[in-house]
Formats: sequence, C-alpha cells, structure tokens
Amino acid sequence: MTNNLQIPLRNVSFVEKKYLKKLERLGVRTVRDFLYFFPHRYDDFSKLSKIADLKPDQTATVEGKIIDIQNIRTWKRRMTITEAAVQDKSGLIRVVWFNQPFILQNIKKDFRVRLSGKVNWDNKGLYLSNPAYELAKRVPTNTGRIVPVYPETRGVTSRWIRWKISQLLGKYLNEIPEIIPNAILKRQELIGVKEAVRELHFPSCFEKIKEAQKRVALEEMFLIQLVSVRARKDWEQSRAIEIPFNEKLIKDFVGYLSFKLTDAQKKSAFQILKDIEKPHPMNRLFEGDVGSGKTVVAAIAALETMMAGYQTAIMAPTEVLAIQHFETFKKIFKNFSQKVGILTNSQCRTVWKKNTRRNFLGKVGRGEIKILIGTHALIQESVEFKNLALVVIDEQHRFGVEQRARLQKAAANLKDNLKNSVPHLLSMTATPIPRTLALAFYGNLDLSILDELPKGRKKIITEIITPANREKVYDFIRAEIKNGRQAFFIFPLIEESEKISGKAATEEHERLSSDIFPDLKIGLLHGRMKPKDKEKVMKDFKDKKYNILVSTSVIEVGVDVPNATIMVIEGSERFGLAQLHQFRGRVGRSEKQSHCFLFTDSSSANTKKRLKALLESEDGFKLAEYDLEIRGPGQFIGTRQSGIADAAMQHLSDVKLIQQARIEAQSLFEFDPKLEKFPLLKEVLERMNKEVHLE
Repeated sequence: MTNNLQIPLRNVSFVEKKYLKKLERLGVRTVRDFLYFFPHRYDDFSKLSKIADLKPDQTATVEGKIIDIQNIRTWKRRMTITEAAVQDKSGLIRVVWFNQPFILQNIKKDFRVRLSGKVNWDNKGLYLSNPAYELAKRVPTNTGRIVPVYPETRGVTSRWIRWKISQLLGKYLNEIPEIIPNAILKRQELIGVKEAVRELHFPSCFEKIKEAQKRVALEEMFLIQLVSVRARKDWEQSRAIEIPFNEKLIKDFVGYLSFKLTDAQKKSAFQILKDIEKPHPMNRLFEGDVGSGKTVVAAIAALETMMAGYQTAIMAPTEVLAIQHFETFKKIFKNFSQKVGILTNSQCRTVWKKNTRRNFLGKVGRGEIKILIGTHALIQESVEFKNLALVVIDEQHRFGVEQRARLQKAAANLKDNLKNSVPHLLSMTATPIPRTLALAFYGNLDLSILDELPKGRKKIITEIITPANREKVYDFIRAEIKNGRQAFFIFPLIEESEKISGKAATEEHERLSSDIFPDLKIGLLHGRMKPKDKEKVMKDFKDKKYNILVSTSVIEVGVDVPNATIMVIEGSERFGLAQLHQFRGRVGRSEKQSHCFLFTDSSSANTKKRLKALLESEDGFKLAEYDLEIRGPGQFIGTRQSGIADAAMQHLSDVKLIQQARIEAQSLFEFDPKLEKFPLLKEVLERMNKEVHLE
C-alpha cells in the first residue's frame, strides 16, 4: 500500500479541520478511507429536459438563466425560503429552496445554472423543490449526470463529499495500487482498480457502475478468502492433543440424560468428537437456532476431553450467559460437578463454594478444575491452565479479534507435555448466519448446523400489535400471570434519547410498575448494571420473585426461564429479524403455550411486511436469509467493523462471486504459498488480518 494513501485526512490541506470528527463518525480517517467511501445509491440527472416539457412528480434536470432570486423570511413558520425564477428557450419555472439562505452567496441574477430535482405543483403552478444546483459552465458534479449519493452525518452532505472526492481523485487516484494479479483480472474480466474507483464516484453510465462494483466486490472477497485460506493452512499445520473417541462413555452419558437428543444434535456431536481425535486442531463453527440444544452438544465434547484428562475453557460474552452455562453444566455433570468452575471479573467459584481468586486460579493451574466457564476474564494474564485441550467460544461474533486469538493461543502457557500445542476450537452462535455470509467470512472453519428443535415444543404464537390493541394484550398478560406464568418486556434503549426515537427500559419500567401493572412485581435488567446486580435480578426472576422482567437486548441470548411464556417486544421495527427471533426464543422452553407480541407504532408497509415474516416462520435460517435480502449483510456482520467496502457488502448474496474469489485465492496459494512474487498483496493481507473478523 503506498504511503500517501495512508495519510491521515488531518494532513490533507483541502479537508477542513472542522469536518475531521464528523468524517470519523462515518469511518473515514485516511485518504484511502475517503477514496473507498463509496455511494450507497445514485440519482439519474443525466438527461436535460426543456422547462416547457416538465410535469408534476417527475425528477428532472434543466439548464437556464436566473431571471430573479431572493430570500423570503416567513415569520409564521420561522423559516427562510429562497425563491428564484429560471428561464430557458422553452419557458420559465419557479425554483424553491427551504432554509438555505446561503444559496444567494453562490448563485445570483443573470447566472446560467443547471438544476436537478423534483417537480412539484401548488396554486402558483409548477416549481422545482430543493434542487441540486451548480453553474452551467462547470463540469457536471451535482447535476446533469448520474449523481452519487453517500451515507451522510450531521454537517456532512453528499454535495460536500462529492466536492472533496473530486479533489482527492485529482491528487491521489494514480497512487491506488493494482493488487490483483493480471492473470486473475483477465480470467474474471475485471476493469482496473483506478477506473473502478473513478466510476463508482463519478460514473459515466449505469453499466460502468455494475462493472466497478463487481471489481471492488471481487477484490474484497478475494482478500478475505486469502486471509481465510492462509489461516486454515496455518491452523492445520499446528499440533493439537488427540482426544480418543470413547463410544461407551458417550452412549452412557446420553442414556442418562432426561431427554432424547435430536438427529441434528447427534450428527453435530459426532462431527465434533471425530475432529478432536485428530492431531491437528479442530476449527469448527457450530450454528444452532434458538432452543436447538447447542449447550448439551458442547458438554459432550467437554466430557470426553475431561475424561481423557484434559481441560476445557468455555468463554461467553456476558456474565449472565456465563452463569447460565455454569448452572446448566452443574446439572448435566452432577456426578463430576466438583470439576466445573466459573470465572468472571466479579466471582470465581466451583459448584460447592466460593474461593479466593488466588486459590481458584491455583486449582485451574494444577488441572483440578477440568471445565472452566467464564467471560473475557479467562484471557487475563493471571489465568494459566495445566492442560487446556478444548476451547469453546459462545456467541463468538461478540468477541474482538484479539480476544479470540488470545484464548486460542492460551496453550502457549501450558505445562507438562502440551507445550507448542493449540487447543481444539469450537465457535458457537445462536444467530443463524446466512449460507453466503458463512462462506464469505468463515471459509476457514468447518460448519455444523443444528436446524432441528427438540420434540414436544409448542409453536410460539406470534402477533403484531398496533397501539389500538395494547390494552387487550395487557389484559391477556395479567390473566396469564394470574395463572402462574411470567413475562419479558424488551425495549430498544436504556434511557430516553433525543436523537433516537424508541421507548427506554428505565422509563417504561416505571410506567409499567405504576400505571399498567401496579399490582405486579416487575424487575429491570440492562447492560449498564453491575454484574452482581444482573445476576441477582435474573435469579430472582427465575425464582418467580418477579412477574415481569423489563430488559434491553442483554437477554437476547443465554437466558433460560421455562416458566416465562410471554415475550413483548417494544419498538419491534427497530430490531432485525434475526434479533427478534432471538428474543422470541427466550420463551417456548417448556410444554406450556407461549406467546410473542411485536409492539410497533410504525404504519410503514415495509415494516409490516418484514414483521409478518416472523409470523410465517420459526426457522431462524430462513429468517436470516430474508433479513439479508431486505436489510443487507451489514446487519449481521457490521459493515464498518468488518473492514469491507460497502460496494463489496452489496454483493455478499452473490454465491458465484464468493466461490470465484475462493477458487482464485486457493490457486494463488498453491502457486506461491508465501506470496513472494506479490509483495504488495502480502502487505495488504497484513492490514486485512487486523480489520476483518475471521476466526
């Protein structure tokens, strides 16, 4: 990567300092960031129309002379209206801008201008409303062409971005390196990177936009697949402990369980047990829909590891989830429970009693605790295992790259004969990941999927509730609680915000307690609470000391309260389908009939259509695919967190493109494993290793 592209924008003279923090909010810090900050859509202002031919509701571009222009202050509505009359050879039209008085400084009477915008109609006749404008003598940038529209933030408009991008392209375009080998460019029929970047910002036609998007998308996918393929090769060359498959042990354990395993659980468990037999480390992604029983499968792998004499570490993203796993493992391993421990920042204990931290860590170091469950506290430097052979990371996407890597490399501190070995790794997630995203981002992992729920579960009755029907739902909830049931109320915020609409958990907790259910006991749970307070609230709810638990998304995963049969989600339109499905999965965990109520104040047809998908399907994988289609992959991965350009994100549903990128990556490594002939590509991969969330 050439050094000039890594120049911070604060060192670029034509980017004013007052914009730097605003651009940072958009993830733009360097010259390269800005050049690769691509439009999210385009307006077609390329066709010039005659004023006489304009019709209401059309979007048009006209060119003409300003006959008159002035600012008009309307005191009643407290706004400034800039009104102009523009004339071409065919006629004259009124032009109106709202609250943009500065326009008078840029265009004046007798100037020839080009205008692009929507044609409206009122009692005075046709007029252009808030059109983009520029002097006719200038090269078209904001009008008279296909105009890019960018993601914006307060104080940074697409018009300003276009202006700065044009300056950046003039100075730095030729410094963008071509990192894809020529042979691949020819095979995939791709345009050059410089042409692609230029066309994405200032396209000559829509066909070129498609070519440029494909070019950028394949480049990004190619880089991701290179990282993935190299990671898999490195991983497979590492040494791991071979844990023999003890068929009798597993059969006896499964026979003692109070429930029958599903076929999907049996298949996944077998895949995992066969993996940890091998001398190189397992690296498997374990996907399971909510309530599908991932934990017991992980427990089977932990049991075999324990009985072979080795340790297992299970890391969860929250203390609530870690405690949930600890309680589950206590029950599952009641005959071995003294060997199960939990370690978080607020506590460390085995089943029978709490320990001093020093005492507890000593037991871990001596190998007395065979299964250690915890949060990121597991990767603190003071934690030393004796013979760690299996690592399970739950909700793996919630950990940063560095955190995951540190736990994977925990074997570096091992004692005895395990030095230089790498633990087997099982990454679990209850968030169904669409197949294309799994292929794109987790190509270096093997995949196991639980797509089958335990027998006997009743379908959760899901309903969309408008404001007019709230009272009926409240009455229903009151009746269910009277019959001994419990309910969750989920809110999108912790406290009220002026910037974001949505009901806040703290305020709604007070309202529900005082106005709606004054006769019921209502608890409150959110992410800002201290861990010990969260644990107490969850324990009290599970022990039926609360009838209702008001919470934010902190209960999205890992909460298991079989007596809770009602899930109310406020502001449901603010959540993705995958997340709503996660919330719904917190109920329906017993033989009792459960209900999920999606409260929404939105009358949008798109909102209704999206929420209706939850009514029609309980298949998390189908819902994930649907969410990918309508909301985009950024909702699963996090566009800015992924390090992937938006133009590439838009192509993540293109299985063929991802497959082509993977084939090219594999071929390149076979040709040149160390990339010695491609030093620039090697340099870029180092950047990708830091930015892209790959296991």
